[in-house]
Amino acid sequence: MNPNRYHALDVFRGITIAGMILVNTPGNGDFTFAPLRHARWHGFTPTDLVFPSFLFIVGVAMRFSFKAYQFQLTPAPRTKILKRAALIFLIGYLVHTFPYHNFDLSHLRYLGVLQRIALSYAAAAFVVLLVPRRYLSWLSAGILLGYWLILWAFGDYELTTNAVRRLDLWLFGPNHLYQGDGLAFDPEGLLSTLPSIVTVVLGYLTGIAVQEAEDKDKLTVQLVGWGIGLVVAALVWNIGFPLNKKLWTSSFVLLAAGIDLLILPVLIWVLDIRSWRGWTPFFVVFGANSIVAYAVSEVLAVLLWSIPVTEANGYQTSAYAWSFWHLTQPLFGNYLGSLIWAILFVLLCWLVCYGLYRRKVFLKV
Repeated sequence: MNPNRYHALDVFRGITIAGMILVNTPGNGDFTFAPLRHARWHGFTPTDLVFPSFLFIVGVAMRFSFKAYQFQLTPAPRTKILKRAALIFLIGYLVHTFPYHNFDLSHLRYLGVLQRIALSYAAAAFVVLLVPRRYLSWLSAGILLGYWLILWAFGDYELTTNAVRRLDLWLFGPNHLYQGDGLAFDPEGLLSTLPSIVTVVLGYLTGIAVQEAEDKDKLTVQLVGWGIGLVVAALVWNIGFPLNKKLWTSSFVLLAAGIDLLILPVLIWVLDIRSWRGWTPFFVVFGANSIVAYAVSEVLAVLLWSIPVTEANGYQTSAYAWSFWHLTQPLFGNYLGSLIWAILFVLLCWLVCYGLYRRKVFLKV
């Protein structure tokens, strides 16, 4: 088998980005089907799987990309890691502050989705290149157990009194945190970045198995076995440490990775064993420019919200809201219309990424 190329990895990355855009941009947030919503606090929905799946596949791909450096932290990979992380971090700030005319440094959100990707990628990259592979599983378990201990010792698992929020308030102050939950709390907080690093490392460990497998059929069975084991462990741990995407709890890490380990072998079987690839070009385009795709989706959404539209009755609204109420909602109703709007928005973002893809312009993690 060719150890350097798995079509499943590119497609999996593209699926996660398409899913991320889909759930982030419904036509109307009040009319979103339950599976396309995040859990309000404790719990787990299919939408909660999207972000950790992206980090997981980052880890898998990391194993393949580091082969060029013999898995050693020499100056070349160190520079590449730091530059890439810094660029993604910067893009995160550019996206947050867009369209810039209302920029207020005193209320700048320091952390966010792209910042978490940058931090998790860089930290995990240094970990896997510095720590012998036989210790990576033990280190990951230690981080997850330590994170559980920290949250238990310095607060509880509730929105207002958890250790993640307390640390962010102490370090950054309320004005620099996400305000979407009715108070200052950042779901991409600094402390909860620790277990997200483990998500990437678990992907890297999976990448080792994928890269070194001599038999793809046996590989799929092995990955399914690992996936079932992690899902069971997560559900048991959930009893004492609830599944929570916003806190990125240790049980959440295991459940998301476990489900990913069940999805990946299916994709490997379909795409790399059976070679049924006719449906994949759409997702390959997203996967080839995943960070750009996400940034484009955020910028386009802000633009649509920023463009004023005056209704016939004089009511002021935005192009985003107007397009839902006058285009998809009349044709499909509230909930289906909101979903159709999101699908059309995904297609719009894809067209932008396709233009870059044809010109071979790529920024990948």
